[in-house]
Amino acid sequence: MFKGHPKGLWVFLFANMGERFGYYTMLAIFILFLQAKFGMSAESAGQVYGTFLFGIYFIPLLGGVVADRFLGFSKTIILGILLMIGGYFMLAQPASGKIFIYASLAIISIGTGFFKGNLQALVGKLYDDSKLDKFRDSAFNIFYMGINIGAFFAPTAAEKMSNWIMNKSGLLYNANIPEMAHQYLANPSSFTRTDEYTKLAKEVSTSGYNFTDLSSFSTDYISSLSESYSYGFGIAAVSITVSFLIFIIFRSTYKHVDVMHKNIKVDENDTTVVTLTPAQNKKRLVALGLLFIVNIFFWMAFHQNGFTLTIFARDYTVTQVVPLTYIFFDLNALLPIIGAIIGLVLLVGKNNTKLTRAVGAAMIVVGSAVAYYVVGQFNNTMPISPMKFQHFNPIFIVFLTPVIIGIFAMLNKRGKEPSSPRKIGIGLLIAAISFTIMILVSTGLISPKDFVPGALADTMRVTPYWLIATYFSLTISELFYSPIGISFVSKVSPPQYAGLMQGGWLGSTAIGNLLAGFIGPFWQQWEMWQFFALLVGMLVLSSIFVFSIMKTLETATED
Repeated sequence: MFKGHPKGLWVFLFANMGERFGYYTMLAIFILFLQAKFGMSAESAGQVYGTFLFGIYFIPLLGGVVADRFLGFSKTIILGILLMIGGYFMLAQPASGKIFIYASLAIISIGTGFFKGNLQALVGKLYDDSKLDKFRDSAFNIFYMGINIGAFFAPTAAEKMSNWIMNKSGLLYNANIPEMAHQYLANPSSFTRTDEYTKLAKEVSTSGYNFTDLSSFSTDYISSLSESYSYGFGIAAVSITVSFLIFIIFRSTYKHVDVMHKNIKVDENDTTVVTLTPAQNKKRLVALGLLFIVNIFFWMAFHQNGFTLTIFARDYTVTQVVPLTYIFFDLNALLPIIGAIIGLVLLVGKNNTKLTRAVGAAMIVVGSAVAYYVVGQFNNTMPISPMKFQHFNPIFIVFLTPVIIGIFAMLNKRGKEPSSPRKIGIGLLIAAISFTIMILVSTGLISPKDFVPGALADTMRVTPYWLIATYFSLTISELFYSPIGISFVSKVSPPQYAGLMQGGWLGSTAIGNLLAGFIGPFWQQWEMWQFFALLVGMLVLSSIFVFSIMKTLETATED
């Protein structure tokens, strides 16, 4: 899996890992921040969420043009990183208002647009040599896995920072309070749940907070929670600074491919330089254009993870779990178990040395002992926060990537590995199955339009395993779809448009992200199962479309 790849891949992997850690730290709390600080409805917060994600993924079109025609890849990437650092530091200012927040988001969007697509283009350029092309798909799978290692730790980082800041104020987190606090402050005289709210307020007030009245409590709670989220955004600024250092320090590993196409001197014996006729350019651009259309619908569905699935985690999933389930939400317990599992792999591996087996055995012993100790400190029930559900997708990415690559390698040996476009079509179908799970669990639950904050007891909520199963299935679909799609774009793109086409992939993703937020009114007006059925229908139709144009996609690079 890891053999045969150039060193530049690892530099890009770690640079992207730091940026994605920061981005997903922010994303884990973004909707919650908007609703807590400004009292936004799910629909309004969803529109901001969708617009921001649109900018994050659409501006790479501009970033691709800047890299292809003016600055080149590395200079554009460095400019993007510097803009992101500035934007996240702005976002981390606790006293900021809406206009300042929106300006911060705009700067982050521009910076990400200059960074993301061009970094992917550089990864593809590493494999333009015919000797390395066979490693292209696995390279993007590895690159994608690195992204999600960073994303895996992000929700925990956001939660730890949030809890630390709130504890300093003598308060505990409760998902029901922010909306109730805004409702109370908006019109105390018409608030009908005073007794219930007072009881809840006293429950989350520790000895460090002196509860006097609901008005003061509401103001203090909103202020403390909003500040805690702001400091979470500060984590993103620091992690992206690390990405910047990695990218510039190890430039020697990739500078040989960091060349603008217009500056390349054509040598007929150079296998890294591709020249195409106008007809070939058109054929490739048509294939990519068709794929970009499909890409919109995949990400419109997938990025419900930061919107409606997060709201489902907050409003409809139990808030307390038994210790066995809590292991999956607590990194202090989960990481030692992961270490023990890795140790087991090292111990039983067929070709491993005695030293490797000894290290594996030690990891099993230490990991098991640490996990046993941590779990022993758990109470009979443990609280879970909605943001922690965001770490399931990246951890599944990390563990399933070797499995998926192994399956593809096995099929390749038998001459049965699906082409990249077929993998994409299969990924769309698996995504449809994922949201079918949500149809099953949401049928019979109270609709969002009738939901009352704090009124749904845990006995009326669903087990977190429904969402975990959904994220597991979505992850499999993502591994069939996203890294393979990026790899396909890097292979099919005409060389002079390498940055622009990666921007096109991300630009179509942006439209999907925009729609992910702007279908919020359906979430508010329909039954939940109807909302998820809409996503299933669009994904199935998208898959059918991909298979209907399969010949066009599979022959795009043929003469």
